[in-house]
Amino acid sequence: MLEKLKKIVYKANLDLVENGLVIHTWGNVSGRDRESGLIVIKPSGVSYSLMTPGDMVVIDLEGNVVEGKFKPSTDAPTHLLLYKALISIGGVVHTHSSYATSWAQAGRAIPPFGTTHADHFYGEVPCTRLLTQEETENDYEINTGKIIIEKLGKTDPLAIPSVLVSGHGPFCWGKDAENAVYNAIALEEIAKMAFYTVLLGKTEPIDNFLLDKHFKRKHGKDAYYGQGQQ
Repeated sequence: MLEKLKKIVYKANLDLVENGLVIHTWGNVSGRDRESGLIVIKPSGVSYSLMTPGDMVVIDLEGNVVEGKFKPSTDAPTHLLLYKALISIGGVVHTHSSYATSWAQAGRAIPPFGTTHADHFYGEVPCTRLLTQEETENDYEINTGKIIIEKLGKTDPLAIPSVLVSGHGPFCWGKDAENAVYNAIALEEIAKMAFYTVLLGKTEPIDNFLLDKHFKRKHGKDAYYGQGQQ
């Protein structure tokens, strides 16, 4: 079942390791099958070096295992809530990558300090509020998803494809699993640049006209970056 998507999600998880976004088992990727509505996600706690495409777990939007010999990632309820709320997304990534997680642990959004940021995010990368004790002790993973959606509000999720969970780390998404990993890689590099920018004394974001120029030349109906449709 969904063998092609399993291979895609498997490779996407390995791409997190290859790009230095995870160590041990500190991360997960999932992908949505548009036709069936089912989700393929990394199994919980299984080493990246040992898992195979066949180890990926197929679940429905209620979290029921449809196929797989392992339990799905413990973050699956967060992924599922994001898929339910953000109809346009087809892939979700969670990591504890060093720089993005540092901003999350500080409870700080990442301002758009320059054009590299603006190429990928149409404004600051937001950071959620902290979960309450009750939210943490009851339905923790579901409540994590809720505060991400709460923070994102009415923002186009493909214009701001990442949210930092305060005290925890980043969740990223995209039109598919591969695009979600691309956005997670971009986020980590942007978080690193922002960290050093703050160390160098800059605290103000770039002007909106520059943010608009760089984001819109790569995204939307008037984008002109790249070679376009071939």
